[in-house]
Amino acid sequence: MPELPEIEALAAFLRERITGDAIAGMQLAELSLLKTVDPPLEALLGLELTGASRAGKALVIEADGLSLVCRFARAGWLAWHAQMPAAPVRMGRGPLGLRVALASGAGFDVREAGTRKNASVALVRQLAEVPALAQAGPDALALSSADFAAALAGTRSRIKTVLEDQRVLAGIGNAWSDEILHRAGLSPFAPADGVDAESLHAVMRAVLTQACEALVGLPPDKIKAAKKRLLRVHGRTGSPCPVCGTQVAEVAFAERSLQYCSGCQTGGRKLSDRRMDRLLR
Repeated sequence: MPELPEIEALAAFLRERITGDAIAGMQLAELSLLKTVDPPLEALLGLELTGASRAGKALVIEADGLSLVCRFARAGWLAWHAQMPAAPVRMGRGPLGLRVALASGAGFDVREAGTRKNASVALVRQLAEVPALAQAGPDALALSSADFAAALAGTRSRIKTVLEDQRVLAGIGNAWSDEILHRAGLSPFAPADGVDAESLHAVMRAVLTQACEALVGLPPDKIKAAKKRLLRVHGRTGSPCPVCGTQVAEVAFAERSLQYCSGCQTGGRKLSDRRMDRLLR
């Protein structure tokens, strides 16, 4: 799932290329993608694009008082075209969800791989009209150390759960929470109210800032691969930890998993993996 650094890089790429351009055409290929009806997508036609930005894990494309909010879910992303394809869009065929053509001849697609269609696009006058954004907490890079500490002090939930909770702070998902906790030397199962909030806040900002710096400037088709190269533990089950050499371990859940280093984060103790526990009985 694209998170704060990837969306920040995507917004920077688009901002340089679409600002001042105008929308010449829009073709919806997946009906379930669009979550709003007023204003209609056609309201964007002919409007000048005024920028692109990030709100949590959402991409926001701005056009003369309207905002096209793209939320990519787990398997969605954006494809950029320096010159738009000539082939017509077919409804419900393949990963294409929305195609946007610009007056310059360039444009972009919102795509989502797989059969589950959880990505979304909403055209709104105010960002608060998107429920997920209305309910979101402060941005992970904007939250002060004091406010972060207050948020952690109020819950005994696992620290990984808190970092991923968009209502607490917006922008962090499964991958970067694994990386932040590894850098901080914290177990993902540690109670949030028991961690050193000031230290974790500093690590969180450092990890996210460094990732943004590494990804900004890349085209959309290079961002995901570059992200994978930055990850030390997430998605690297069985590989040696680059810090201590311990084999990276995994805890699996119903639809996802987390990765951690027992040497760096849990004092050598393996965390319980209920899936493996059941297999070994």
